[in-house]
Amino acid sequence: MLKRLANFIFYGNYFYGCCTVALAAEASLQQELPFNSIYFYLLLYFGTVLFYTYAYIQEGTTAINNKRSKWYAANYFLVRRTQLLWLVCCAALAVYLLIYHFHGLQNIGVTQMLLPAVSGFAALAYYGIPVGIQSTFNLRKTGWFKPFAIGFVWATAVTYMPVLWHEVEQDTIYYFSAFNAWFLIKNFMFISLLAILFDIKDYATDHNKRLKTFVVRFGLRKTIFYVIIPLTILGLISLIIFATLLQFPLLRIIINSVPFILLVLVAWSMQRRKSILYYLVVIDGLMLVKALCGITASLMLK
Repeated sequence: MLKRLANFIFYGNYFYGCCTVALAAEASLQQELPFNSIYFYLLLYFGTVLFYTYAYIQEGTTAINNKRSKWYAANYFLVRRTQLLWLVCCAALAVYLLIYHFHGLQNIGVTQMLLPAVSGFAALAYYGIPVGIQSTFNLRKTGWFKPFAIGFVWATAVTYMPVLWHEVEQDTIYYFSAFNAWFLIKNFMFISLLAILFDIKDYATDHNKRLKTFVVRFGLRKTIFYVIIPLTILGLISLIIFATLLQFPLLRIIINSVPFILLVLVAWSMQRRKSILYYLVVIDGLMLVKALCGITASLMLK
């Protein structure tokens, strides 16, 4: 029973939805803003589940080569029914938010919409955008660039959008600062590094398809020791410097440093082959850990 529940939560991408909401809540607290309405977070949650499930919905019947693909094949009708349900929920929530906060939308300038527009294009390109009769622009096939595209979309959704929607809900003007930019970059790099780690599970498939991901291009050990760990340490150093300049309490800096330390440890553990659930629980779980650490530090040590 517990195993079936775990498969449903992680294979069905419901855990991704939890990570999105938690990171968005952290972003609001870290940027010293109140939470948005529950409808905003519900839209984030259902939108995340809908988006990620779409990536695997066809694999459930065409590529039974791992446990997740087998799960999609075994739950073919359940997945499609829930996809329709989440689509209806997203549409209803989006219409409600746009109508109820229509007046506040006037606070959003054209330049402020540039980042969501580029992020939205990148999200669509993740599945492929037709650019000709027989060709498509697909970010999943860009190799080394793909993790950074994923990091960019996630960072925009969970870091920038909560602030932008705060303007709408509160019917006010929010002036973005260097702190907002730094927090966006920090989330972008953290999630991009997780995406690089996640590519390790697809090494054989990507190698056969000649996709030049980091692990295909450099190999497993070089990716871990020359890319993941150095960039994580660099991110930790930048966190300490920036937090010190903002005069954060020492304990708050320590709590916010925990996800970076855990990322180094997880990267170290990736030298041996892991199961698909390990990637979904441990690697993706670092997003939830990061959010919880940020929320804890913000609430306890303002």
